[in-house]
Amino acid sequence: MNRQVETRNVVVTGLGLVSCAGEGVAAHLAATRSGEAPRSDSETFAPYPVHPVAPLTLDGQIPKKSDQRQMEPWQRLGVYAAGLALEAAGAKADAALKAGMHLVVAAGGGERDYTVDGQILTGLRNAADPGAYLNERLQNDLRPTLFLAQLSNLLAGNIAIVHGVTGASRTFMGEESSGVDALRIAQARIAAGQIDIVLVGGSYNAERADVLLIHEMGGHLSKPRYRPIFERAEAPGFILGSGAAFLVLEAEDHARARSARALARLDAVASDRTKRASGSVAASLANLWSRTGLGTPDAVISAATGCGGITGEERDALATLAPQAPVRALGDITGHTLEAAAPFGVALATALVAAGEAREVAVTTVGHRRGEGVLRLTTAGEGR
Repeated sequence: MNRQVETRNVVVTGLGLVSCAGEGVAAHLAATRSGEAPRSDSETFAPYPVHPVAPLTLDGQIPKKSDQRQMEPWQRLGVYAAGLALEAAGAKADAALKAGMHLVVAAGGGERDYTVDGQILTGLRNAADPGAYLNERLQNDLRPTLFLAQLSNLLAGNIAIVHGVTGASRTFMGEESSGVDALRIAQARIAAGQIDIVLVGGSYNAERADVLLIHEMGGHLSKPRYRPIFERAEAPGFILGSGAAFLVLEAEDHARARSARALARLDAVASDRTKRASGSVAASLANLWSRTGLGTPDAVISAATGCGGITGEERDALATLAPQAPVRALGDITGHTLEAAAPFGVALATALVAAGEAREVAVTTVGHRRGEGVLRLTTAGEGR
């Protein structure tokens, strides 16, 4: 006997945002509308620019100094943004609601021991057998406690501790695709009737020499100064941004029952992982566009990286898929936030819909090495 799968509308009821654009929805909407260059720092890690997070008063969302001290910057950003999202959804003071609320987090690892990394890299230069040398040093020089501090599920743990969100939790790792899949799983589980409400998002700290080194070795960084995403042909690559984006998603009937305002509806999330070749990005986006049911959106929020080849291909594909829609690049608002890029895109799309500036918004992500995603946001309360 075939079982009928329940399908419920999934709405966004809370947003929490922090980045170089500032704190909160209003600051990010203003940055989206202005088109001005984002806050940048070209000196600290010269010649690599970064987009540093705006100053935050952490006590507002992380009241205990002891909690603040034991977290690394990427965790503090995530916990702070999660608190903003809960507050906006009217859930922060509802202990019973948070006790059953699920949590899905997209994040990378924690910070490195720069001294050990420097010693290893220096020793590799003259090592007779670099592979054996590296394995030996990694086994003997890294402290187990340091490794544990890098686990991304600590962000979920800290959100549970600080904010009391104690339902089941999941953590996704894997650069840009992890943010897409965090949203995909959260949306699908609510739509299928498996859960009613979930806190989902990601965070990233760009102000780290180790991540700049990693991405520079891959040839992915743009330098020496900021240029708009779609104008980086002469200096392709991304400029990393520090920030966090969290959203409260819930079933439309669940939100209505607790008198929470539905800001927008997250209708569909589709992800792909193609073998990168000429034309593969365009083909993937066209396929995902169809799978999400997008027609002619009023706007597109693109998490384009600025990397050579794929960024131009994405731009051309969007010109075909949504020829009348303005395209706004996240990298020109928040910088590139890797795991948090898709949550930022959905949050900004939600803000546009909630402000009455759009009825349908497409969000696209094309990972700098792999992974593609398309997400569809529409006005809450309207038919599919």
